[in-house]
Amino acid sequence: MNNKYLTQQSKHPTQHGKVAVLYGGSSAERDISIQSGTAVLGALLKSGVDAHPFDPSEQGVHKLLENGFQRAFIVLHGRLGEDGTIQGALELMGMPYTGSGVLASALAMDKWRSKLVWQAAGLPTPDYELLDVNSDLVVVAEKLSLPLFVKPVNEGSSVGISKVKKLSELRPAYVEAAKYDQLVMAEEFVSGGEYTVAVLGKQALPVIKIESAKEFYDFEAKYLRNDTRYLCPSGLSQEKEVEMQRLALKSFALIGGSGWGRVDFLMDEANRPYLLEINTVPGMTDHSLVPMAARQAGMSFEQLVLNILDLSHVE
Repeated sequence: MNNKYLTQQSKHPTQHGKVAVLYGGSSAERDISIQSGTAVLGALLKSGVDAHPFDPSEQGVHKLLENGFQRAFIVLHGRLGEDGTIQGALELMGMPYTGSGVLASALAMDKWRSKLVWQAAGLPTPDYELLDVNSDLVVVAEKLSLPLFVKPVNEGSSVGISKVKKLSELRPAYVEAAKYDQLVMAEEFVSGGEYTVAVLGKQALPVIKIESAKEFYDFEAKYLRNDTRYLCPSGLSQEKEVEMQRLALKSFALIGGSGWGRVDFLMDEANRPYLLEINTVPGMTDHSLVPMAARQAGMSFEQLVLNILDLSHVE
């Protein structure tokens, strides 16, 4: 086991009290959240934590206090779970919870505003243009070049994202993305590969390289296919891996992230990393990347889940 990574829990599992695993919800990522939450709940129970399932779409969050819960493990993906909403509600109740606080959650969910923060700090991120019904798509395509990506600003798990290869595909891609969000973004295509870095506490876990058999790492490639390849070790040089880990920690800190998360990257042909987005409640399914990186660092799934619980956010 690599002892540079956080692998020892600071609390006995029973010291966390009665823990609610918040999963499900009402976002477009509900089904994935249920898979993640089921895995987390199983790991907590196996470790001796007094954990129980709680779906906010089926009962009001005020029931958390009424039912004697003392801590919340958030595994709600997407809107109302990952965007600062549930975090704010829990803070009003004075209940500790896992992951980032209100501001960081809201910023990370907003792909446009997180880019503005990184750009202000001089960090690399692909060029982009916000789109609306009046956008001159010819100008957008000329500025960003084809192919490019069109995506909803406030969705995760690649929901509503299209890779646009021809100008004629740009308008339909905008219409598809606009089904999920009023804010839609066209983003430069960076072609040198996809990578991700999990953050746990103040540490970055080993880098994972993602190789999708599809056009890009979309919802199907993430959750449904078995031919997506995940390379960990990533195949990068030690120097490049450390550079990407440092950039992950810096970008995470800039948005105010805490506890745990995952920073996604694109690499260009010159082997330069570009920040793509941050997930403050990453997936925890059998296809998920944070558990994979934790295994490479010498952590079991149960250890990872307990570490995340130990790092609970308290205002």
